[in-house]
Amino acid sequence: MPKTEKELREDIVRVGELVFQKGWVAANDGNISIRLDENRVLCTPTATSKGMLHVDDLIVCDMQGKKLEGRKQGTSEIAMHLLIYNMRPDIKSVVHAHPPVATGFATAGKPLNQALLPEVIIGLGCVPLADYGLPGTPALTDGMLPYIPKYEAILMANHGAVCYGADVFSAYFKMETVEHYARIALVAELLGGPTVLPREEVRKLLDSRTRYGVKAMVSGEPGCPVSAEEVGGGGEKITVTRDELVALVEEALRARGVA
Repeated sequence: MPKTEKELREDIVRVGELVFQKGWVAANDGNISIRLDENRVLCTPTATSKGMLHVDDLIVCDMQGKKLEGRKQGTSEIAMHLLIYNMRPDIKSVVHAHPPVATGFATAGKPLNQALLPEVIIGLGCVPLADYGLPGTPALTDGMLPYIPKYEAILMANHGAVCYGADVFSAYFKMETVEHYARIALVAELLGGPTVLPREEVRKLLDSRTRYGVKAMVSGEPGCPVSAEEVGGGGEKITVTRDELVALVEEALRARGVA
């Protein structure tokens, strides 16, 4: 049975709490939306912490971004959500956040494009990097256009990441996978560089998607290779000091409530 609008509002509030608790947003960063029907989208407002949302804070807008209901103002990045909904009729929810390690890759100009983990290859293929665009303007979405039809998660240069799925929790879990992947990729780089899976193993994993109920996506697109042969030696190494590495580990532990 489809969820009621009240239940969908509660889902956005819950995901907002999770995104905030994990440290993927600071202050009023990020935005979350759910497509209610062909003409309406439920979304988070501007100038509101995602960890302190109330169900009545959410707004409803039309597919042109015009507010239909709500006491607060809509996010200036609603155009990104609407573009994804227009290009992907199968998508019902979008989550945009700034997970620190994944965003670190985005600010370094590096996509998450190496075949490191079977779960990531099956679930996402890889995570391409869209060119930078000024937030709140049409330029924000220009660099995303080639990737939206083919991928379920995109890094946004010097900005953050956006993930989307059949419901808000699916989109959230994809963001969780992106940040987890980024942390592992960073540690592999610090330890001298990752061992990337060979092309044949990648193809087997891609072919197995249907068994896991994952929609087939295009792999090996320009700027987003997924096999050892395509990525070569792994590119330029990332170097940090011992103190910086300790700080990264401590931050990760705090984000998980361990430290």
